[in-house]
Amino acid sequence: MAAHDPHKRADALARSLTDLLTPVVADAGLRLEGVETTRAGRYSVVRVFVDLADGPGDLDLDALGPVTAAVSQALDEADPVKGQYTLEVSTPGAERELSTLRHFRRAVGHSARVRTADEELTGVVTGADPDNDADDANEGNGGGMVRIEVDGVERGIALEDITEARMVVAGL
Repeated sequence: MAAHDPHKRADALARSLTDLLTPVVADAGLRLEGVETTRAGRYSVVRVFVDLADGPGDLDLDALGPVTAAVSQALDEADPVKGQYTLEVSTPGAERELSTLRHFRRAVGHSARVRTADEELTGVVTGADPDNDADDANEGNGGGMVRIEVDGVERGIALEDITEARMVVAGL
């Protein structure tokens, strides 16, 4: 890619914003899931996705207010985005991608669609545990077992065997 490629600049900006905002979001008791930036002419949109640190539970709108204020203040002070921009702070959504043990722990009690090389399962996530010899901090890099109940039967799937997974809204 050329040095003036807007996609390369957007990726660099997203990485810079991630570095800036990770501790800000952590100070609010949440976890930074990701940052996206898009540009339309002179204006930009900065999307910041936050979630609870771990385990089951829901993040409500009342919790988004303080973290939005903290993120806005950090962006105002550091001024990393050129020109005018709109800040959006939200959760990853009801049909979020699941790719780490933490994501699956957050999904316990919720419906999910899980694909492996051999099959596709839809059921309720019942657990996600690291392997005995796996470091929980490195959970996204291989080891662990995800449990999902399908038609009343609990199935265990190794995290490394999952090719794609997403929460699904039941009834849709």
